[in-house]
Parts: sequence; structure tokens; C-alpha cells
Amino acid sequence: MSVSIRSFSEELHSPHLPIKGVALKEWAVCIEALGSGDQVVLLRKGGILEETREFRLEETSFYFYPTYEHQREDLVKKDYRDTLNQTLQGAEGSANQVTITHMAHVVDDICIKEDGAAVQKLAPYHILTPEYAGERLQWKADQPLHILVVRVYKLTEPKTVKVEQEYSGCRSWLKLKEPIVDTDFEPVMSSVQFAAVRQEIHDLLDVHHHHHKNGKGKGNA
Repeated sequence: MSVSIRSFSEELHSPHLPIKGVALKEWAVCIEALGSGDQVVLLRKGGILEETREFRLEETSFYFYPTYEHQREDLVKKDYRDTLNQTLQGAEGSANQVTITHMAHVVDDICIKEDGAAVQKLAPYHILTPEYAGERLQWKADQPLHILVVRVYKLTEPKTVKVEQEYSGCRSWLKLKEPIVDTDFEPVMSSVQFAAVRQEIHDLLDVHHHHHKNGKGKGNA
């Protein structure tokens, strides 16, 4: 298993909301788990932030845009199946508008090749089942798995946004048409608690920080 890591600031760069209004589509049930601290990683396959040409890796803070399609009970842990069903009740009104409740700042982008074992090791840090890993993460077997360690913030005033046509489809990233204003945000986990969890993840994956000029080069992980 080869592991590489890119790390960003531990705190948001500015005390303001993400100015660019970028949002990542995520299952509503996972947003609930991220908001309660039960999940601290996002698992993605392929070129995570370079998925469309508009997004480069500098986009390290973003809103979560809840999605309900494809949420399946067998892909989330038993403890979260009731939550999933509750989110589905809320989904009925989601054709015209959705409510954004949380945002995230990526602290680490850990990239793993030959990743089967990694997802199992990370089980305490997300609510997805091994079946999810088997199904969703095998589909591009040659592509590395990106584990994004995220610091999650709750909007003090949830914001309802109108669903635009360009938000639909199988894209991961959206640019919100209306800026989100008139809300503050607070971290869902204290700095100390988050730092401890982050260190646990680094230790589990045997990640070591290597300092390279220009961020290039490969660490011997």
C-alpha cells in the first residue's frame, strides 16, 4: 500500500464563509454524521478536487450540499439507518430547494493506492459499511483512493437554497448561484479533539509528513 499526503492549514484561512460558494454533494446521512463528529473523513476515488477543470486543489473549504439519491441502507452502518430514513422524509421537498447546514475545511488529502485495507482501518471515522467500500471504491481500481480529513463547521443559521438545473446530475462539485450570507459558523469538534482524531488517522495509515519544496516529491510511506 503506498500512501502520500498533502496537508493544508488546520484552521480555516479566514474567519469568513467560503467566498467562492463551492459545494460538495454528499449524502444527507453522511452530513448528519459529519455534523455530529461521528465521521471525520470523506472517501473519494479519482482526481478528487480536479474533477472538473474549474476546481483546483486550492478549493479546500466548501459547503455540503445534501443529496438523497443513491442513499442505501446496506451501505451505512446499522446505527445510522434510522437517520438515513429520517433524511429520506426530508428529501420529499428537495426537488425545489435544499438546506445547507454544514461546511468543511480539508486538512489532509491522503492518497492511497491498493486501498482495500485502508477503508477497513478507517471504519471508526466514517459511517459507511465494508459493502460501500467494496462497491463504490472498486469501480476505478487503478485510481487512488483519496481520504480527505475534514474539519467540519456548522452554520449557525441553516441556509435554504433554490435548486438550480445545473446542480443535478452526477457531478460532485457545485458552484452555488446565490451566495450564502448572514450566518456564522462554529466547529463541531474542539481543536484539541480534532487534532487527536487526526493524529489517530495518521498513525493508522502510517502517514508521515515530509516537507518538500513546491510540495513535490514522494515520501517513503
